[in-house]
Amino acid sequence: MQKKATKTEPWDLKSVLLHKIKERGGYINCHAHLDRAFTITLKKLDMANHLMERKWELVDEMKKKSSEEDYYHRIVQGLDLMVAQGVTATCSFIDIDPVSEFRAIKAAVRAKKEYAKKIDFRIINQTLKGVLDKKAREYIEKSLDYVDIIGGLPSKDRPYPDKHLDYLFGIARETGKMVHMHIDQENNPKERDTELLLQKVIEHNLQGKVVAVHAISLAAQPPAYRKMLLPLLKAAGITIVVCPSAAVNMKEVPFKSHVHKPIAPVVDLMQHGVNVALGVDNIMDIYEPFIDGDMWFETRLLMEVSRYYDLDKVADIATVNGKKALGIT
Repeated sequence: MQKKATKTEPWDLKSVLLHKIKERGGYINCHAHLDRAFTITLKKLDMANHLMERKWELVDEMKKKSSEEDYYHRIVQGLDLMVAQGVTATCSFIDIDPVSEFRAIKAAVRAKKEYAKKIDFRIINQTLKGVLDKKAREYIEKSLDYVDIIGGLPSKDRPYPDKHLDYLFGIARETGKMVHMHIDQENNPKERDTELLLQKVIEHNLQGKVVAVHAISLAAQPPAYRKMLLPLLKAAGITIVVCPSAAVNMKEVPFKSHVHKPIAPVVDLMQHGVNVALGVDNIMDIYEPFIDGDMWFETRLLMEVSRYYDLDKVADIATVNGKKALGIT
């Protein structure tokens, strides 16, 4: 007599996770640079081998040559890519400085208006020239009416990252806007800017208003140091945005540390109740020539690199946690 078939657990876990993400309202992309997207070419590919700090300068050539229309078409191409994946909200750092001037930011504002019914697009000013330079400050201050979120890059103003943070946090207090900071990007045990960020958040009374993008070097720190810092991040309401492909792509540094994965310590962060969200970072430019903005790929890579398979928590990272990072109520 033939045995009756028994119901088995689903083996297609991708479909299970994508369903959970859809149930939560769809993907939220919490980090991108859409104004530079799709600018890599074979001739420029060698530029991708340079250190990040050198790329901050090399990108100027593309920025100088880009018209407002060029910026617009790249941004909407990026937005179309997000919409096609079911992303319901995204943000993008947009260059605003003496090189790009107002071309990129005006293109972003135009795209935001035209795509308002398709996707919630939030604009962040990029401070690639730092904030200590007087001319760079002028552009930042003139961009405030255009942006939804204040952006920062403290390492650009080394050895004075504290002054970088003080200046931008002062603007955040005055405007009431959230802040997204590129922080601890080097996978470097000597880099402890997340701790500095935490101190400044408390000093400026901006708890719950600040997002740390990357925080890769946290993973390079001794476990005892992380054990001390992580509860403080939770208490200060700091969100950590993880961009998995960009994280694992960071160059090695010549310093000793304990064995770790080259990505923010997602498991530790989640266990301590820190809000963790997901981003794609640069898309097909000299920073990341092969990152294609695929949210599923970034989700899977986050799970595999972190060895983190709590599907409900991963779905939260990709969705509701991202809403908190973008200030979506």
